[in-house]
Amino acid sequence: MSAVIETSGLGRQYRRKWALRDCTLAIPEGHVVGLVGPNGAGKTTLLRLAAGMLAPTCGAITVLGDRPGAGPAELAQIGFVAQDTPVYARMTVADHLRLGGWLNPGWDDALARQGIGQLGLDSKQRAGSPSHLVADLQRVCDYLIVLVASRVQIAGEVSDLLDSHHRLSGPLREPRSLPASQKVITESHTDRQSNLLIRTDEPVLDPSWTVKPISLEDLVLAYMSPVGNNAPAKPQALRVVS
Repeated sequence: MSAVIETSGLGRQYRRKWALRDCTLAIPEGHVVGLVGPNGAGKTTLLRLAAGMLAPTCGAITVLGDRPGAGPAELAQIGFVAQDTPVYARMTVADHLRLGGWLNPGWDDALARQGIGQLGLDSKQRAGSPSHLVADLQRVCDYLIVLVASRVQIAGEVSDLLDSHHRLSGPLREPRSLPASQKVITESHTDRQSNLLIRTDEPVLDPSWTVKPISLEDLVLAYMSPVGNNAPAKPQALRVVS
């Protein structure tokens, strides 16, 4: 499966501050991607670089195999709606779909209506505002990118990420005593018990551990906490197609 958006060492600097730094990604086609992180993490900068609205300070980015904004043909394959761009409050969902078809020569009306149906939206309802709830991601997204402090913390298919992360609870233990295949993402301890969130591609065979699955929200918050950022995650979603 080819990468629709690919970056290598991508960075964007504003004066002395890096809005995005050392970003290396390869997003495969056919996914709805959740881009999550606190305010100022670099989400909007990454999207604007992908849309050709900004030029990188360093590194490289390609969209559909070409430089973003390379020309009219390339731009016709890309749609971008900024987070702070309002919908038209007096227009219904169906009205917005018709407007999308009128403005975009490559508009796939069947695909758009399929997405509206999957979300359970009433096509006759007037447009509301976008959601910022992390819990909504699992309903609409199947690929996740977590950005914190201008850097990518984790990226991959949601199902694979959830399958490879586990919450362990058991007798007090030093995390460094775990097998090398078990990477500790977060940890907390009491006088008698340890609670760990780990990432591993192998089964947890130690019978002293109680092993539980995690939610997508647990996963997002775990990758935000190690860098000391407790700001609420703000998700954005983009559909990646071939």
